[in-house]
Amino acid sequence: MTSAPLAPPVPAREAAAPALGRRPPARRRRERPTGLRISRIVSRVLIAAVLVMQVYPFLWLLQTSLRDREDFAAANPFSIPTQLTLDNFSRAFEQGHLLRSILNSLIITGGACLLLVVCGMAGAYAIAVLGFRFSGLVRGLFLLGIVVPVQVALVPLFIDYSRIGMLDTHLSVMIPLAGFALPMALYLFLSFYSYIPRELYEAATLDGAGPYRIFARITLPMSWNTVVTVVMVNAIFIWNDFVFANTFILSEELKTIPLGLQDYVGAMGNTDWTATFAAVSITVTPLLLVFLVLNRAMIYGLESGASKG
Repeated sequence: MTSAPLAPPVPAREAAAPALGRRPPARRRRERPTGLRISRIVSRVLIAAVLVMQVYPFLWLLQTSLRDREDFAAANPFSIPTQLTLDNFSRAFEQGHLLRSILNSLIITGGACLLLVVCGMAGAYAIAVLGFRFSGLVRGLFLLGIVVPVQVALVPLFIDYSRIGMLDTHLSVMIPLAGFALPMALYLFLSFYSYIPRELYEAATLDGAGPYRIFARITLPMSWNTVVTVVMVNAIFIWNDFVFANTFILSEELKTIPLGLQDYVGAMGNTDWTATFAAVSITVTPLLLVFLVLNRAMIYGLESGASKG
C-alpha cells in the first residue's frame, strides 16, 4: 500500500497571520483628557445658567400678566398662579392708553432709525469710498461722540427747541436719539465698506457711473446685513428711551411707552401690577420676535463690522 503524500509544512509567518475574513481587532477608543471633559461640563452648566437667567424673567412676566389681581396680591408673587384671566390686558388698553403710546413709540423709533441709517450710510460712503481732505479727522471726530454722555445735551436742546417751537414734537426726540447713535452706526458702516474691493468702484467709474449710481447699484445692495444690525441694535434703545422723551414730550397725546407706563401708578403710589405687567409684555414681545427672526443677519453684520476697521 502506498501512503498519501504529506502536506508541505506551513511557514511560521503564515501560521501567525489572521485567517481570511476575520475582522481586525477593534482599536481602543481614545479617551479624552479629564481636564477637557471638565471644561466642557462647566461651560455647558454656565450656558444653561445664563439661559435660565434670560428666559425665566420673561416667562414670569407672561404668567404674571395673566394672573388674577387678587391672587397676585394675596399669594407669593413668584408662586404658580391659581387663576388666569385676560382682564389685565383690557385694563392696560383702557386705563393706560396703550395703543396711543405704542403708536408714538413706533413713529419715533421708525423715524430715528431711518434718519440714523441714511446719515450713517451717507457719512461712511463719503469717508471710506469717495474720500476727501481731512477725512480721517472727520472720522475721528465722529467716533469721539461715542464717549459723550447724553445728559450734557438735555438743557441746551430744551432751550433751543423752545426757541424754535419744536418742543413737544416727535422730531424733538428723533434727532438726539439718532445723533447719539450715529457714531457707532458710522463705525459699523465704515468697517463693512472696507471689505468692498476698490476694483468694483473703479470698474463702475470706467463704465461712466457717477457716485450716486455707484452707491445705489453697488454699495447699498451689499449693505443690507449691516443696515439690519444698525437698526436692531439701536431700535431696542430707542424703543425703551425715557430720558429724551421725558424731557421733550410734555403733552399726554405724544407720550411713548416708557412714559405711558407711569399712568399705572395711582394715588399714594398704588400700582396695578398685573395690568402693568400685561402692558410690558405687550410692548416687549413684538420686539423679541423681530430680534429672533433677524438675529442671523444681525450677528453677520456685527462680525463683518468688527473684524476689520
